Amino acid sequence: MSQKFLLPMIVACALFIENMDSTVIATSLPAIASDLAVEPIALKLALTTYLISLAIFIPVSGWVADRFGARNIFTAAIAVFLLGSLACAASNTLAQMVAARFLQGLGGAMMVPVGRLVLLRTVPKSELLQVMSYLTIPALVGPMVGPPLGGFITTYFDWRWIFLINIPMGLLGIALGRRFIPDVREIAPPLDWLGFAYSGLGLGLALFGFSTLGRHLVSTGLSIVCSSAGLIALAMYVWHARRHPHPLLDLKLFALPTFFAGTVGGSLFRIGIGATPFLLPLMLQLGFGLTPLQSGLLTFVSAVGAMFMKTIATRILQRWGFRRVLMVNALIASAVLGSYGLFRADTPAPLIMAVLLFGGCLRSLQFTSFNAISYAEVSSPRMGQASSLSGMMQQLSLSLGVAIGGYALQLAGDVTGTPAMASVNFTIAFFVVAAISASSAWWLWRLPRDAGAEMARRAPSDAAPTPGQEPGVL
Repeated sequence: MSQKFLLPMIVACALFIENMDSTVIATSLPAIASDLAVEPIALKLALTTYLISLAIFIPVSGWVADRFGARNIFTAAIAVFLLGSLACAASNTLAQMVAARFLQGLGGAMMVPVGRLVLLRTVPKSELLQVMSYLTIPALVGPMVGPPLGGFITTYFDWRWIFLINIPMGLLGIALGRRFIPDVREIAPPLDWLGFAYSGLGLGLALFGFSTLGRHLVSTGLSIVCSSAGLIALAMYVWHARRHPHPLLDLKLFALPTFFAGTVGGSLFRIGIGATPFLLPLMLQLGFGLTPLQSGLLTFVSAVGAMFMKTIATRILQRWGFRRVLMVNALIASAVLGSYGLFRADTPAPLIMAVLLFGGCLRSLQFTSFNAISYAEVSSPRMGQASSLSGMMQQLSLSLGVAIGGYALQLAGDVTGTPAMASVNFTIAFFVVAAISASSAWWLWRLPRDAGAEMARRAPSDAAPTPGQEPGVL
C-alpha cells in the first residue's frame, strides 16, 4: 500500500476516536447534566476543559516528537487518551468529569498533532492537499456515526458507555502505529520551559476563568481573577518569546502572510463552529423536547455534508484559488450558521437536515482550505513549530466558541427575562457566534490572490495581486 495513503489512514484512527468522542458527548450533554445534578450550561466545562488541555500541551508536541520520536509519542498519546476515556466513564461529579476530560486532552494534544507532523515531514507539498483529504475522510466517519450512536446509547442505555466505544479503534491505531509510523525526528533544541510555563498557565487560567463565568464550579470573582492572571501570563509569554533564541511558540511565523491569514482568520471562523456542538443539541433536546436519539439523527447529516465536500474540495480550490474560496465561503458559511438560530420546534425535520447538510459542506471546505494554506510558506525545519502553533490556535478558538456560546445563551436569558433554554435565546446565541465567524473574511481578503498556488496546483501567473498589494505582503 502506498505510504501517502497508508500513513493518513493510520493517523485517521486517532482523528476518528477524537472526533467520535467529541460528537457523542455533545449529543449526551443534557443526560450527563441531569445525572451529575448540574445545569446543562455548566457542562460547557466538560467541553472546554478538554480543549484547554489541548491548547496547553499542543505547543510541546513538536518538541516531544523530535526528542523521543514521532512513533513513540503517537502511540503513547493514544493510550493516554483511552485512559482518559475510562476515567470519564467512571465520573460521578462535574469536578471528576472535568479532571478526566483534562487527561483526555493531554493525550489528544500529542496524538493528532504528532500524526499530522509525520505527514507534513514525509509528504511533498504538491501532494499535501490530497493527503489531507485522505486523512480527513475516514476521520469524518466519527462525527457522522457519533451523534446517532451517542443518542441511541444515551436514550436506551447509559451515557457512560459513550466513552468506551472508541477503545477498539484506539487499540487498532496503537498497533498500526507501532508497525508503520516512521520514527521521524529533527534535532530538538532545548525546551523553552519558561515559555511553556507562561503559555500553559496563561491559556489554562484565561480559558478556565472565562468558561466558569456564571458561577459554574467556582465563584464569579475567582473566574475574573483567573482570567486576569491568565491574560497577564500570556502577555509575559509574548515578551519572553521576543527575547528567547528558541521560543516554545515561534510567533515570527505570523510574519508569513498565508500562515497569519490561515491561523488568525481560521481561529475567528472556528469560534462560531466550536459553539455549534454545544448549542445545537441543547436547543434540540431541551428547547424542542427531542430525545438524544432524535437529536443525533438530525445533526449527523452535517458530517455527511463534510465528507462529501472532501471529495470535491481540491477541484474547487484548483478552479477558484484559496483566497476567493476562503473569503466568500466564510461569509456564506457564517450566514448558514446564524440560520440555525431560526429553527423552531415545529420546523420540519427535512428542512433542518437540509440546512445542516449544507452547513457541513461549507464548514468542511473552509477547514480543508485553512489546514492547507497555513503551511504554504512554511519551510520543513519550521513545520514542527508551525504545526504546534496552528494546532494550539485551533483548540483555543474552539474552546472560546463553546464558552462564548454558553455565555451568550445565559446573557440572552437574562436580557429577555426567559429561561435560558427558550428558543429566542438560542437565536441570539447563534447570531452572536455567526457574526464572529463572518469577521474572518476581513483577514482572508488581505491574502495575495495567488496564495497557495502550488498546493492548489494553479500556476502563480494565473492570479494577479490585489490592487495596491504585492503578492506575499500583508
